[in-house]
Amino acid sequence: MDEKDFLAGYDPRAFPAVAVTTDVVALTIRAERLCVLLVERGEQPFAGRRALPGGFVRGETLDEAALRELEEETGVHLERVHLEQLKTYGNPDRDPRMRVFSVAYLAFAPSLPEPESGSDASGAYWVPVTEATGLAFDHDTILADGLDRARSKIEYTPLATAFAGDEFTISELRQIYAVVWGEELHAGNFHRKVLSVPGFVESTGETAARGGERGGPKPKLYRAGDARLLHPALLRPTREDDVR
Repeated sequence: MDEKDFLAGYDPRAFPAVAVTTDVVALTIRAERLCVLLVERGEQPFAGRRALPGGFVRGETLDEAALRELEEETGVHLERVHLEQLKTYGNPDRDPRMRVFSVAYLAFAPSLPEPESGSDASGAYWVPVTEATGLAFDHDTILADGLDRARSKIEYTPLATAFAGDEFTISELRQIYAVVWGEELHAGNFHRKVLSVPGFVESTGETAARGGERGGPKPKLYRAGDARLLHPALLRPTREDDVR
């Protein structure tokens, strides 16, 4: 049986309606707080509720859909950004309209701009992750999974540098880890651990314009190295005892 004969007996109305969406957990650091990009839904379902930016996939790849929806709903165009698939969500009751599967993405980048609402969003803003609750659909779960992924990834990969600029001090990198993990870090221990990981960071040969902490000498500037995995890993202080 060729494809034409097969399609002649195929009635799509005999199958339940199914759709695919993408949702984006976009993280950045603003005023030394880890923030997530949220929109205020302008349409039903859940009109007026906060949600992650996202929407239905059209004739495009999943990556393209995620970036398009992010730009359409918030005006944020991600250029220097880390973007990865997070997880697929498909509980039967996650969307009251029909059976909808969502492919969630995790994105993070430094110094992202103020968003501007558009498309079917009536508002868009950066919200500290500690205040991002009561979201539409199952977005509380998606956000929690995204935070877990981000916190774990910076233990074993150099992706914390994606929150930094092209050049940074070890102190600035430590602050990124502290904000993402939500834990205070010992300055000396952190400095020693970072420089002991081959390929994590490399010196630029320059120093920062201002002096270091507590009025010390100007700190050295670093850039991201060529490592793809951190060995040894930089474990969270609350996890170090678990692996000893």
